[in-house]
Amino acid sequence: MDLAALLDRIADDVAPEIGRGAVADYIPALARVEPRRFGIAVAEVDGGVHGVGDWKVPFSIQSMSKVFTLALALSHGDGLWARVGREPSGNPFNSLVQLENEDGIPRNPFINAGALVVTDELAHHGDAAEKLLRFFREESGRPDIGIDAEVAASEAENADRNRALAYFMASYRNMRHPVPAVLDQYVRQCSIAMTCADVARSAVFLARHGVRNDGTRLLGLSAAKRINAVMLTCGTYDAAGEFAYRVGLPGKSGVGGGIVAIVPGRCAICVWSPGLDARGNSVAGVAALDRFTTLTGWSIF
Repeated sequence: MDLAALLDRIADDVAPEIGRGAVADYIPALARVEPRRFGIAVAEVDGGVHGVGDWKVPFSIQSMSKVFTLALALSHGDGLWARVGREPSGNPFNSLVQLENEDGIPRNPFINAGALVVTDELAHHGDAAEKLLRFFREESGRPDIGIDAEVAASEAENADRNRALAYFMASYRNMRHPVPAVLDQYVRQCSIAMTCADVARSAVFLARHGVRNDGTRLLGLSAAKRINAVMLTCGTYDAAGEFAYRVGLPGKSGVGGGIVAIVPGRCAICVWSPGLDARGNSVAGVAALDRFTTLTGWSIF
C-alpha cells in the first residue's frame, strides 16, 4: 500500500473538517494555537514513517502522554491495577463525581484522576516526566524533544480541578507521594511538545506487541494487548463508544488536538488538528482516522 499517497488523499477528504470545533481555551497557552493546523503521520512496524500536512510541527501532546506513562508504569509490574480500574467512566475526563462513590479508585488510567495515580506509581522509579522524556527521545530519535514551558506554566496556573482530584484520592490513601510533587510531574508530562512523526514512532511499540524501536521489549504480549484494549474502551474521554464505532482502533486523544491510534501488527498513527468537539476530541482528527480505516480496511474488528 502506498501510504504516502493514501495520506494525501485523506488530507484532501477531511479538508472541510479542518478548523471546525474549538481550541482548548481553558488552558490559555492552548487557546492561542492556530485552529486550522492539520498533520498526520504513520509509523510502520518495519520502521518506515510517512506524513502529510503539519506532521513535523511540534504541538502539546497533553493526554496522549497517558498512554506512555501507563506503559512505563506497567513495565515495572502490574500492581498499578489495584489502584485504578479499567472501565469507561461515562463522565467528563476531569470529573470528581465517581471518586467518592468508588472510594477514591479512578475508573480508568486515562481520565485525569487515573492518570494522576499512574504518574504517582511511576514516580516510585524516579521523576515521571523525565522518564517519559527519555523514552520519547530514544524512540523518536530526536534528543531535542522537550517540555513547552509556556504550556506547563499555563496548566500549573489552571490546575485547581486536578489538584482537587489528587487531594481527594490522597484522602483515600490512593496517592503515595506528596500531591504537589505528583502534580508538577503530571503537568510537565502533559506539556511535552512533539510532532506527529515523533508520537507515531514512539507509539509503534504497541503495534509490535511491546517491542521498542531498538528491538528490546518494553512490555510483554499480554500487557501490550491490555493497553490497546483500555485505549479502545477509554481512550477518547466519554466518546469512546462513538470512536470505536467510527474508527475501530485503540486510540488516545489529547486536548492539544492530537490523537494517537494503533493498528496491531501494522503501524501507529498520530493525527493533529486543534479544533475539538464537545467531548474534547479533535474534529478533523477523528474524521481522518475514520477515513484511514475505511480506505485501508485496517481495524481490530
